[in-house]
Amino acid sequence: MDAIQVRGLKKSYGSHTVLKGLDFCVRQGEIFALLGVNGAGKTTTLECVEGLRSYDSGGVSIHGKTGIQLQSASMPEHIRAMEAVRLFSKWNKTVPADGMLDALGIRELAKKQYYQLSTGQKRRLHLALALTRDPDILFLDEPTAGLDVEGRVSLHAQIRKLKAQGKTIVLASHDMAEVESLCDRIAILNEGRIAFIGTPLQLGERVGKHYRITVQTEAGTEEYASENIGETLLALLVQYREKGVSISDIKVDRGSLEQHFMKIAKGEG
Repeated sequence: MDAIQVRGLKKSYGSHTVLKGLDFCVRQGEIFALLGVNGAGKTTTLECVEGLRSYDSGGVSIHGKTGIQLQSASMPEHIRAMEAVRLFSKWNKTVPADGMLDALGIRELAKKQYYQLSTGQKRRLHLALALTRDPDILFLDEPTAGLDVEGRVSLHAQIRKLKAQGKTIVLASHDMAEVESLCDRIAILNEGRIAFIGTPLQLGERVGKHYRITVQTEAGTEEYASENIGETLLALLVQYREKGVSISDIKVDRGSLEQHFMKIAKGEG
């Protein structure tokens, strides 16, 4: 069953058309990433799906309660972290889960006023507020921006727990390692259209496998690019043997998800 269905979504600002008829779905219980370079229409798409922005035509169907963790939010400067959590919980008629508060480190921020929080601490609070509704579908916009390594690891663990509970998560992130680690499927926007949708593995297959081969010899290091690792390695070994050059090390790197993303996002894949 699909948690979100988007059909023929169009949006223009004056004479500038940002979304040109988007069609995609988000499956129930998956972590889905929406990616795009600046100006591709990613933020507009998210806001239309979330119901924060009107669209010109098409349709969006949401099956379940939603929670939204915005990239930036405005709150009273002097409200304390736990006061905000209690306020949102009361509004949503829920009780904040102790495990969630502990995982996000909200209790240690309990007495801090909002203006005293760092960017990373505000991120954690915004996510906690989004979760007070006990949503079926959670929208996360750059959730780990401003977090240190420990905070990122903790938040990733919390996101995986939410998925294990059956939550559907729509993630916007510029961290491709994060996307590859967390997401079941990704959609890439290019000039207001879906340029790719599928798994991270399918993305790599779509643009082809590009390898970088580094060969270390007594004379130094040389690098080669290849799409056929077997043939290239065999040819290199024969070449170095015929020249009488001894190889001390060979390293093979596959193209990163970020390289694949940029190739599709720029219309090259």
